[in-house]
Amino acid sequence: MPLRLPLSILSPSGPRARLSILIFHRVLAQPDPLFPELPDAIAFEERMRWVREWFHVLPLARAVEQLYAGTLPSRALSITFDDGYADNVELAAPILRRLGLTASFFIATGYLGGGCMWNDRVIEAIRGFAGPEIDLTRLGLARHALGTHEERARAIGKLLGSIKHLEAAQRQSMTDRIVEAAGAGAPPALMMQPRQLRRLREMGMSVGAHTVTHPILSRLPEDAAFAEMRDSRRVLEDILREPVRLFAYPNGVPGDDYDARHVRMARECGFSAAVSTAWGAASARSDRFQLPRFSPWDSTRLRYGVRLLANFTQTERVAA
Repeated sequence: MPLRLPLSILSPSGPRARLSILIFHRVLAQPDPLFPELPDAIAFEERMRWVREWFHVLPLARAVEQLYAGTLPSRALSITFDDGYADNVELAAPILRRLGLTASFFIATGYLGGGCMWNDRVIEAIRGFAGPEIDLTRLGLARHALGTHEERARAIGKLLGSIKHLEAAQRQSMTDRIVEAAGAGAPPALMMQPRQLRRLREMGMSVGAHTVTHPILSRLPEDAAFAEMRDSRRVLEDILREPVRLFAYPNGVPGDDYDARHVRMARECGFSAAVSTAWGAASARSDRFQLPRFSPWDSTRLRYGVRLLANFTQTERVAA
């Protein structure tokens, strides 16, 4: 599909430029039957080859500055990863480097050192449960069929959706109880080590902050939310010995997961830009502290490209 012409029309250079920002979380060694939409290394490399052919891929910090200076090239795009999974440095970054591409990695610092986020604890507990059904009615979370991969994926989605927006301590308690009910063992060590962060920088990648414990900021008292944002930056700067200027809101849905207070906090913490998970492509009129991000989930070149084109038609959503 000849995408360069329509992309150049929708994303011209100069003052009317648009910036597409892709968001990923993980790149797996092998396909995951529970999450077929998550790219494995082969699928990720294929998509990055498409992206390299269609777009001018730029480091996010530079792209943001050029966007507001009116000097962005046509078909500009930046690549980002959230959370800080070890597979980002083990699999994703080497692929990007081999293709001559760069990305920004937003790190939840409380999980550095081989930690495991609450959602992954739930995922792995359900993945490893031996029976065809798990009864969580005593937790207020119903019974869930687990006889097929599809049923397990559906159960995981329902459980994560049920507890995601709980207050942090309550969410942790509920996670512990689900893990206990499933008879799961020790959580897997999925997240990066500090030395891997430094390795990312050596590979030409950039690092941004993503809070300490990945809370839903809108569910926290203001002082706690500010501390999450500020402290994550400080930890990263201590590890990397350089300024950290970019921030990503956890979960990132404007008005739901963060609001105008947290946009103000991002400025006060000294960040130069922040990204959400709202769809769309940024323009010079976009709030630089609420830049939209998007990633197609399609598996074919045609559909992937069409989805990227359609993203330019999205109305930007921001927290008022």
